Amino acid sequence: MNSLPIYLGYKYFRSKKGAFASFTSLMAIAGLSLGVAALVIVLSVMNGFEKELQTRILGVVPQLIIRSNDNVINYEDIISEIGNAEKVLSTSPYIETQGLMSAKNRSRGVFVTGIIPELENSMSILPKYIVNGKLENISSKEGVVIGSWLARYLGIKVGDPVNITTTNLRSSILGTFPRTISLEVVGIFELKAELDQSLVLIHHDLAANILNLSENSTQGIRVKTSDLFEVNSVGFNILTQPSLDQGNYYFTSWQQTHGTLFQAIKLEKRLISLMLFLIITVAAFNILSTIVMTVKTKEKEIAILKTMGSSKTQLTCIFLSLGLIIGLLGILIGLIIGIAITPNIDQLINIIENFTNRNLMDSYFINYFPYEFRLTQLINISVSVLIMSLVFSYFPAARAAKLKPVTILRHE
Repeated sequence: MNSLPIYLGYKYFRSKKGAFASFTSLMAIAGLSLGVAALVIVLSVMNGFEKELQTRILGVVPQLIIRSNDNVINYEDIISEIGNAEKVLSTSPYIETQGLMSAKNRSRGVFVTGIIPELENSMSILPKYIVNGKLENISSKEGVVIGSWLARYLGIKVGDPVNITTTNLRSSILGTFPRTISLEVVGIFELKAELDQSLVLIHHDLAANILNLSENSTQGIRVKTSDLFEVNSVGFNILTQPSLDQGNYYFTSWQQTHGTLFQAIKLEKRLISLMLFLIITVAAFNILSTIVMTVKTKEKEIAILKTMGSSKTQLTCIFLSLGLIIGLLGILIGLIIGIAITPNIDQLINIIENFTNRNLMDSYFINYFPYEFRLTQLINISVSVLIMSLVFSYFPAARAAKLKPVTILRHE
């Protein structure tokens, strides 16, 4: 009798005409499969976008900057000491100021960042995304590297001159004016992120000269850590170093400058997950209706089983087995569909673009669909849907176990 509930659950799952499954069972499986597939596809794509943004933005913007109320003097000694701190991978001097870049009668507000090109490979991913020119071509007197979006907007390419007007003021006998410098574009990068339209790179020494910093001085110390999500604890640890402990030093991290962006992505993922789970809940009602219809059509068999000594638990397990079979098949098919479609979304978009003769993704910085499957998410989806299937199966199954055989059989 232990295997009887499973056998009968499978028997009720099959069609009376010998087909693999009854029509109602197939509809319940189809609903669950589509819901699970949609959840897998959407979450995997959002994981991909989150990873791309994390890689392309947090791989370029400073993870941690050690600053002072005044300019950082003798930064080489401080960099040497910070480099020995725990979880610090690399360090470099860092200068950032706002400016206005203009060329060919067009202009755009930018963030002018002073870097040392020889150290940039160890500090960021930017050198890997140079599409024209070379980052190493910037020098202490010449050269600027800009984003591809900004280059298209200004209509310039490598070798063209640009003017950068900074917020630093210069005084002369004619008055006080913002300082303007003319530089040659020596490189263009493309991150496919917002930084393509606002980030401008020049040599650290040139940036220090523009801001009239004294020799061997900088605005801050840029720090790359081994763990993005522990930058604040690393920052506090760095401030305890002997050379920084007595000064007016503080730190800023990516969590202050870009943290809200990633919090918004996580919130959006949760809201979309909730919406898709509601769709799966609606699909799970098909399981309930399927089992209710099965119980109604099998009342005679239920009565006979009860007269033969079947317990309420065994009768409940029969219909729980039916719901479990539908749930497992729906989850399995949904996972297969989701995992199969997700890597091929770009091909599907290309087909739609060719059919409609429209470019659907060109207006976005990330003009493709990145994806990342996370095992924990797939397990959570599967377990949640399975529990939901069993819950919706239990109520009609418990009702079947309460049927009275005398009431049913007296009309036969």
